[in-house]
Amino acid sequence: MDLTTLRIVINFRRSTAVLLGLLATTALTGPAQADEEPAPEPPRVELVLDVSGSMRAADIDGRTRISVAQQAFNEVVDALPEETQLGIRVLGATYRGKDKKVGCQDTQQIVPVGPVDRSAAKAAVATLRPTGFTPVGLALRSAAQDLGTGSTTRRIVLITDGEDTCAPPDPCEVARELAAQGTSLVVDTLGLAPDEKVRRQLLCIASATGGTYTAAQSAEELTDRIKQLVERAADTHTRAPTVVGGTSACDSAPLLAPGVYADREAFSEHRYYRVPIRPGQELRASVSMALDRAVNRDYGVLLRATAADGRELVRGADAGSGRADVLSAGLRWSASADDEDAAETEQSSAPVIEPTTVCLVVSNSFAPRPGTAATPGMPVELTIDVVAAAPAPDGPDLGRGWVLLALLTVAGLITGLLAGLLTRWWVATWREN
Repeated sequence: MDLTTLRIVINFRRSTAVLLGLLATTALTGPAQADEEPAPEPPRVELVLDVSGSMRAADIDGRTRISVAQQAFNEVVDALPEETQLGIRVLGATYRGKDKKVGCQDTQQIVPVGPVDRSAAKAAVATLRPTGFTPVGLALRSAAQDLGTGSTTRRIVLITDGEDTCAPPDPCEVARELAAQGTSLVVDTLGLAPDEKVRRQLLCIASATGGTYTAAQSAEELTDRIKQLVERAADTHTRAPTVVGGTSACDSAPLLAPGVYADREAFSEHRYYRVPIRPGQELRASVSMALDRAVNRDYGVLLRATAADGRELVRGADAGSGRADVLSAGLRWSASADDEDAAETEQSSAPVIEPTTVCLVVSNSFAPRPGTAATPGMPVELTIDVVAAAPAPDGPDLGRGWVLLALLTVAGLITGLLAGLLTRWWVATWREN
């Protein structure tokens, strides 16, 4: 074997060895990390507890408000789902002086958001004593920073017995600010005192972010509600609404697929969205608007589906008089639902444009009270689904025009004849008796 042939054989053996080594490595390590799907984010929740001086009041089952809250926290921590990351922030817990400027900065995170050390968390809560002021707005803003950002919804559960004593920042304005940022943050509120001003403020905070408000009148109610909210975080954190911006005209509106969307709408505004509908499909849509600020009585929300030429296809509406906190409207439409209207308009001179893209129009008749902020707009949640159209059940065909008139005439004659015979028989029987 000459020198050139020997070199070729050596290089071939080396290349084969390298290839076999790479194949073995791939078999042992599996596919490349780039092909692996990222692990889903765990649900993240922060409990924000009011430890201001008013929490010393002993009016819940004969116990102080702080002791009831501490018991509820302990039970919630014990029952916490393993995958949930929990943090705890307090307000009004350390400063005992009377300097409001200093006291209104009194908020601390005593348990960082993450996998929970149950013993450490319960020990941190057990040492709390009612102390100072009530900077709710600052605590909410800080809690949002504690939870960070991400693609999934995070939740804040605020437990307090009083309204903010440190505004600004006003807690309602902070809640609207957080919602307007599109950070997928929900604030649920729990009130420990039967006070109307507190109720309105907590309701405003919850409504601005799509959360809930609950008044807890006993230790059991408080514990059960916190557990429900923490468990709800695990169920809903992966279904955060997609932030979208509606427009003032259909032709420039965003094109939406089935899903849940969040937007903001100014007072008395119309916002447009587009949804493509194929033949044989049915559009199902609903809209909800939360009253996150003071508005005048007598208001409503309207959801319409229109064709590309502006012709209205179907509408849904809801109205309120000052008692409702959320207004919702829904609609269903398919091409078969519009056949009769299209047939009637075919006789007109204007051509009928059959829609392949349906325009959804969200309108409201809200009017702000004097002094109410107009920005950001009212929170809107739009849900869209497109399913196979369900055929409507066929009804009996009684005919049209002269056929229908003849049928009704015959039916009237028969009914009159039967009524006369029955009346005659009844009179004859009555006379004999």
